[in-house]
Amino acid sequence: MAVYIIKVQKKILGDKHSNTLNIIAIVGVAYGLNRRWDAAKKLFVQVIETCKTKLRVDRPSTLSSMANLALMYQNQGRWDNIKKLDMQVIETSKTKLGVDHLDTLTSINNLTFI
Repeated sequence: MAVYIIKVQKKILGDKHSNTLNIIAIVGVAYGLNRRWDAAKKLFVQVIETCKTKLRVDRPSTLSSMANLALMYQNQGRWDNIKKLDMQVIETSKTKLGVDHLDTLTSINNLTFI
């Protein structure tokens, strides 16, 4: 069902539309919650790469997908992958959103669990 929703969304709005990327990210979160790590990673990377190349790296959907990918790595115990990704999210959030923004503080907090 999730794959169908993504296909329909892409057909209607295109694969680079922010709503399409949000749906893909949400499905990625659902896959991660169900421990479907490979499927989740594929979707998170798709959103991140599309945002970086077609939109902007500092978009909220890009940062959210990067943070979700880092959390998925954390759930898998893949510590080596997390720090670099989390640091990128933190630095971009500080610049884009500000040091005191809730998303920035949440990203900093996530890094403390490593």
